[in-house]
Amino acid sequence: MKDLVQQRVFGIACGYEDCNDSARLASDPVQRLLMDRDPVTGQLLASQPTLSRFENQVDGRSLVKMGHAIADTVVARHRKRLKGRARRITIDMDPTDDPTYGAQQLTFFNGYYDSWCYLPVAGFLQFDDEADQYAFAYVLRPGEATATEGAISLLKRTLSKLRKAFGKIKIRVRLDGGYSTPEVLEFLDEQRVEYVVAIAKNTVLKAFSEPLMAEARDLSSISGETEHCFGECLYEAETWDDERRVIFKAEVVRHPGREPKDNPRFVVTNLKSKPAFIYQRVYCQRAPIENRIKELLYGLNIDRTSCTRFFANQLRGLLTLAAYVLFQELRLKANGTSLANAQVSTLRERLLKLAVWIQRSTRRIVFHLPDSAPWRHEWTQIARALGAVPT
Repeated sequence: MKDLVQQRVFGIACGYEDCNDSARLASDPVQRLLMDRDPVTGQLLASQPTLSRFENQVDGRSLVKMGHAIADTVVARHRKRLKGRARRITIDMDPTDDPTYGAQQLTFFNGYYDSWCYLPVAGFLQFDDEADQYAFAYVLRPGEATATEGAISLLKRTLSKLRKAFGKIKIRVRLDGGYSTPEVLEFLDEQRVEYVVAIAKNTVLKAFSEPLMAEARDLSSISGETEHCFGECLYEAETWDDERRVIFKAEVVRHPGREPKDNPRFVVTNLKSKPAFIYQRVYCQRAPIENRIKELLYGLNIDRTSCTRFFANQLRGLLTLAAYVLFQELRLKANGTSLANAQVSTLRERLLKLAVWIQRSTRRIVFHLPDSAPWRHEWTQIARALGAVPT
């Protein structure tokens, strides 16, 4: 079982996301060496039928345990990296669409995305003011799921893991507008965490922001550019148990050749800072998770959910998440090189998808990079950071 998991994770990391790829990778020297087998004479890797049976035998309980194991690994890794010291940890969660194209279980039509799809949610952690966000969860959900489905349970177990690992740490939660339900907001209040959650505009909130919208229109008419102002109000929706602080951005957007357009935005928060700081320096900083999700989609094809069984597709998502955790570790080790901020596809092309000459003796196996390898210096530096010993 361990070999099958490793074969799939390493294969996905190297760009072979389909089980069909095993037909030509079974005898690949590097793939065999990754499995601690002799690259030339070692046992062949598992075939496509074996991998397909492996993916389709998984049950829900095993998937839950696997999700916990990945999250525990990520939290433990960064606790060790930061020596248990961090001022603040930020949790970001965001749903994305995974279009389906066959008879997959629990695929439904989603009106917002105008397609038959799954609606998975991805979770990320950010430590202090570091630029990168580290993936820790990927939960596949039916296509008609609401944004909040499963959100409280995922947040609850994540908060527990973080507090167990880091002690009395300050935790902040950033979410988009789909999560601004009474249940989620009440849960965040009960957990005593900082939160910044987008909220959909309505007539009451628009009325609160109208004086600043008028000011933004005047500024925009004078400058001819997009202008915005920031304000706040106390607001209580009918379904809320209490009034909460709402920050709003009164913005007028201008594009060449178009009429100016009002664009008010609102977030509910329990932070005490100034409105402009909360919106620009806190809430808007969740934008990079869109790039992380694109890495999962386009760099690792996490949406290759072509199995009929829902559980098999969730397993594929978790195996891909594990491969992404490996790449994020590789990116950490690339600190100080030109690849410190590289995307997954760039890391793969420059560090993994290389032609090498393999030389095997009774005592060692040597991989010779070509003299013209353009990223040879970075490859060597990162390899040493990962523990390789120069000869």
